[in-house]
Amino acid sequence: MKTIKNFGRKVGCKRCGRKRGIIRRYGLHICRQCFGEIAESLGFKKYS
Repeated sequence: MKTIKNFGRKVGCKRCGRKRGIIRRYGLHICRQCFGEIAESLGFKKYS
């Protein structure tokens, strides 16, 4: 019986599909590039 490994970058960004730089906190699952574009519409504020 073979075991299936369930780790690594399987799921990418919900918005663009990119697999690197994923922000998973709060269940976002979007890449940092997309996050920079839509952060204010999600309710995040930029302080600096």
